[in-house]
Amino acid sequence: MRDVETRIEHWPLAAPFRISRGIKTVAEVVTVELHVGGQVGRGECVPYPRYGDSAESVSRQIDEVREALAKGARGDLPGLLPPGPAMNAIDCALWDLEAKLSGRSVEQMLGKTVPPVLTALTVSLDTPDRMAAAAAAIREAALIKVKVNAEEPEACIGAVRRAAPGAALIVDPNESWDLDLLTRMQPILQELRVEFVEQPLPCEDDFGLEGFEPLVPICADESCHTAKDLDILRRRYGMVNIKLDKTGGLTGGLELLEAARARGFGVMVGCMVSTSLSIAPAMHIAARADYADLDGPLWLKEDRPGGVSLQDGRLTPATDLCWG
Repeated sequence: MRDVETRIEHWPLAAPFRISRGIKTVAEVVTVELHVGGQVGRGECVPYPRYGDSAESVSRQIDEVREALAKGARGDLPGLLPPGPAMNAIDCALWDLEAKLSGRSVEQMLGKTVPPVLTALTVSLDTPDRMAAAAAAIREAALIKVKVNAEEPEACIGAVRRAAPGAALIVDPNESWDLDLLTRMQPILQELRVEFVEQPLPCEDDFGLEGFEPLVPICADESCHTAKDLDILRRRYGMVNIKLDKTGGLTGGLELLEAARARGFGVMVGCMVSTSLSIAPAMHIAARADYADLDGPLWLKEDRPGGVSLQDGRLTPATDLCWG
């Protein structure tokens, strides 16, 4: 039997993080710890109001399966919980526990080494001048994600491009555009050398992308949760963003990765603003992805011991002191 502990934690940010839906100054996470045989497996998730989650609702979900979790295995999770943050924290805690009990790292369990990974660094939504200043501070970065909304997107992206002329750019409207704006932005995105646009339309309206011929690729984020979504998405998107808080953990993330590759999708791995306990499992997807956006812990005033670190634009994996 395992002892199960759940906590709600708050991690202050070093600077406000703005997207089209609002401003974040604290990362609120839910952690799960599984104790057995003197070993502890840990997992973390980020409840996201966009999907109707809160720290309290996710904690209740975990509590509802506490008895089964005390004795069950990772393969039992799909029958206990839907994919989402609660399942993510539990699944990753079980991976961590299996590694510790077996004396083998998750790298060894999966048979693939995780090297340092090039990650996007995010310029959060602000005025064009302030976004230019933020971009200038990271102008040597190889990959920058630009958060925008429907107000002044051309000015915001242009300001970042001028401040960081050598960086590859990802543009993320977080569902704030409509099809008319997306259409008008096509030549501008191409001129500003944008790599791809991430989830421009609200997921309930993305049927409008069927038959649309973009000048730069479009990546599904909020519209993509699990491998079951892919058959519909292949008519609308050329890429998918894998986030473990949507897939329900590393297990679901690996399934989505394999299914996306089989259907010819480009693959990005993303994250919420979180600690390295969320990022460490996602690094195993990033090692197999085309793009990574895993700078969540870099926004924190302080991260967990043994967490990821940024060196020359690449994210160095967390140590087993943190996870895995």
